[in-house]
Amino acid sequence: MDQESSSQHPKGHQRTRSAVKGSTPLASHLLPPQQQTDQQTSSSHAEQQHQMIPGGHGHQARAPVSGSPLLPRSPAAHSPAPPHSRRQPPPLSLSPAGPSPRMSFSSGPGSGAASGRGAPRPPPDFSHLLRPDIYHELAPLNVPPPFRQSAKQPSASTPIPDLLAGGHFRAAAVAAAQALTGANGAPAPDLADHALILSLFYVRLACLTLIDATALATQEVKALEDLNATFYVDETGHNLIPWELRILAVRLQAISFADQRRAVMSYYDLAREARLRLAEAAAKHDNSEKQLWRERLNDLGVRVAGVLVEMDDLKGAVEHLASLKESDNGSGKMQMARALLWLHLGDVDAARGCVKPAEGSEGPSDNMTERILHALCDMADGKYSEALNQWEELSKVSDDEMIGVNRGVCLLYVGRLQEGKDLLEGLVDSGRTSHTLLFNLTTMYELCTERSRTLKVQLTEKVAALEPTSFGWEKTNADFKL
Repeated sequence: MDQESSSQHPKGHQRTRSAVKGSTPLASHLLPPQQQTDQQTSSSHAEQQHQMIPGGHGHQARAPVSGSPLLPRSPAAHSPAPPHSRRQPPPLSLSPAGPSPRMSFSSGPGSGAASGRGAPRPPPDFSHLLRPDIYHELAPLNVPPPFRQSAKQPSASTPIPDLLAGGHFRAAAVAAAQALTGANGAPAPDLADHALILSLFYVRLACLTLIDATALATQEVKALEDLNATFYVDETGHNLIPWELRILAVRLQAISFADQRRAVMSYYDLAREARLRLAEAAAKHDNSEKQLWRERLNDLGVRVAGVLVEMDDLKGAVEHLASLKESDNGSGKMQMARALLWLHLGDVDAARGCVKPAEGSEGPSDNMTERILHALCDMADGKYSEALNQWEELSKVSDDEMIGVNRGVCLLYVGRLQEGKDLLEGLVDSGRTSHTLLFNLTTMYELCTERSRTLKVQLTEKVAALEPTSFGWEKTNADFKL
């Protein structure tokens, strides 16, 4: 869970944060019943339901959408093409080789009126994402001076992949907007090159959230409009929007409209699609594709629980988490995500049950995820001495920053403040600069001296002098509690 509070109490470092959170329990392998609506498909009715292409650029007939755009579409309104399984292109792979081939769309219920039955549908026009008025200017007012004045600031000509690799997320967000709009003499993408346009749009939104500019991202994401619109569906029935962008857009649109229930409905829609793709992969005996969609389905279940927590529907979150099917080969990341949600809900026993020891094992487990979780549970129970012993044992086999941060927090709570401060400063000296580390260290400054601001400024200078990494180099004032 993301914590931006300026509280005087340090917080433990969490490896996984839930970016989203729902309103009704969603079983991992059970979908809510779809609403079936009978629709007449006469030409006169279809003409009354013609809608604008997202962005309002030209009229184009498409299948009518019943009720809310987030509700399941009626079979009469959209007839999916034959099943076909493929992965969405990686959203951050920005190929400089040029535009991708234009898509060719076969006629269907949503395009027959516009181009005639049997005539190919023209490729979609993505000009609604290329308008300069969509994107906001990013002023570096919340960036400490040592970062703004550093010689490590990238040049305006630095490619976006290099900016991302160096952790220059604000510069990458600016560059993505310029690439989309053709600013500073850069050629704008081909209107039909959906892969490049959507990848750049994802970079823009993701980087805005990483630099604590989520409020701007919630405004800019509105340009996508309905993520399930026929406009975004290709001739195979697959959505052109990359999966990662759809996940992020659901979250941002829910914030933008101040309606978290919207996120729950959208996650249900994505779960329905994930289950369909999973069935297709199983029919083709494609094990890698099956694993991909199974992981995405499990991830959606955890995200719904996160939305329920944000809605303060703790009872619904508990019931939902309990309804999720346990996966025999679940990843450590997903196990930890579930455990952290249970800890947030105050059920330590349920959190411990998320990671089970191997069969026949006795004594301390060799599973790192399990050992880390037990240490976190001890901290949640207020057993800081026991937790400190576990973190110290873990530090002997791993130099993970999360282990060091939690070890420092435990030192603080057992009354060894100076040792904890020295430990966290050592992590910074070694190049670790996560938000949680800086937050806890600056909190210790506030607890141990009245001249904490001077120490905070010195810390900004130390961090700005470090070499850029993909974890993020440029920080904001909030990272140092300034």
